[in-house]
Amino acid sequence: MEVRWLEDFMALAKTRHFSRAAEMQHVSQPTFSRRIKLLEDTMGATLINRQTLPLSLTPAGEVFLDMCERITRDVRDTREHITALEADAATRISVGSTQGLFSHFFAGWVEQTGLREHLEINLKSTNWIGEDFLDALDNGEVDMVLCYWHDDLPWKYRLDKSRYDWLTLADEQVTPFSISQESGAPRFTLPGSLEQPVPVIAYHPRGFLASAILAQLGRTQPQAHLLPLNENTHSASVKALIKQGFGMGWLPYRMGEKSEHFGQLQRAGDERWDVHVDIRLIRLRQPRTEDTLNLWNELVKQYA
Repeated sequence: MEVRWLEDFMALAKTRHFSRAAEMQHVSQPTFSRRIKLLEDTMGATLINRQTLPLSLTPAGEVFLDMCERITRDVRDTREHITALEADAATRISVGSTQGLFSHFFAGWVEQTGLREHLEINLKSTNWIGEDFLDALDNGEVDMVLCYWHDDLPWKYRLDKSRYDWLTLADEQVTPFSISQESGAPRFTLPGSLEQPVPVIAYHPRGFLASAILAQLGRTQPQAHLLPLNENTHSASVKALIKQGFGMGWLPYRMGEKSEHFGQLQRAGDERWDVHVDIRLIRLRQPRTEDTLNLWNELVKQYA
């Protein structure tokens, strides 16, 4: 049963005349009559009393008319609601974000900047790694990218000023953490030794943080002796394994601060081992929509 058949029946109930109802519905009278007969066959009841002049509804037809009015009203209201939702979605700007920044930065930032109603996260992006974010910008999957950035990224050359523009929203301190012992001291501490290397939960080399941590280790004395246990793409996965006591690892401080406060995690090394990265918002220099450019200009004013 199609909604237009219900509209046919309502037109017939209004005009009480097959020809005029067919004209109102912009179909031929034979087609219109077949639709009404199909309705009656579907309902298993006679809905129109064809013996009266003008036509009248049977008691079953009166009940069916009430249902038609309710259903078509609900369909109309739902269609209007969907249209409004689509219009609202069309004005929203899609953001690709790393999982850690989505979980521990994005919500507070959009509230602070007043942009909560204008930006939405592409949830698929929380599974992307490193250069995937710039690829997504290039192919139009997202309008902006929220990510970590630093000078030790092996593919930093891709962030070409002729193609991309960016804002530094904040800096992030990435800190080595370990689970606490009963004494309150960290179970694992840097720098370790050749005989007893420190087990470490590492990041995927294609991600944003692995190269920053590696570069910091190369600049820090004494030399750290680490035993990598595995590689993870998400900070949340690194944190989960640290909290289960498998080893130490580096976490964005925003992510480890609460656990440190409650004594679940402790620093696994002093400030020498901290890594500092930027939190950047990146867009194409030639954005695909005027809305993206207008929002960007508003952000530039806030961060000037």
